[in-house]
Amino acid sequence: MSGRARALPMGEPGAAIRGYAALFGDPDTAGDLIEPGAFGASVRRRGTSGIRMLWQHDPARPIGVWTEIREDREGLYVEGRLALGTQAGREAAELVATGALDGLSIGFRPRLARRGVGATRRRLVTIDLWEVSLVTFPMHDRARLITPAFRRPAIAGSLPSPTEERGQA
Repeated sequence: MSGRARALPMGEPGAAIRGYAALFGDPDTAGDLIEPGAFGASVRRRGTSGIRMLWQHDPARPIGVWTEIREDREGLYVEGRLALGTQAGREAAELVATGALDGLSIGFRPRLARRGVGATRRRLVTIDLWEVSLVTFPMHDRARLITPAFRRPAIAGSLPSPTEERGQA
């Protein structure tokens, strides 16, 4: 279920980031629980290039591009590149590099939701995803960049898969 986005313009440096923008089976602080498969139709329809990378959900502040968005057993996994040719991209990259910023959050519309039970206010079955933001305080505490989440362009290479990094390869 991954799509490929267009690359940053030739010659424009980028900094690689990756992480989980949403997690399955665990309610966030608003009481939303996302069901596995909830993002599938939206990611297929929009493609990776149709899902924006924003700074703190501000549509006036794009900070890079997502190069991969897919669901796995844990949740919605994302990889992208911060646009270091922009002031906002450089600011985000510096905050990520220093460890001051590591939250991810999704901007979406629920397409199909069911009433939840207990701490779960609603179960999100189908989601129309339009953006994934780097944020200071994510709605789901585990929606974070994966360490090492940032590679400077000079040393950017292929990133190990999430399972390789956790020693599960």
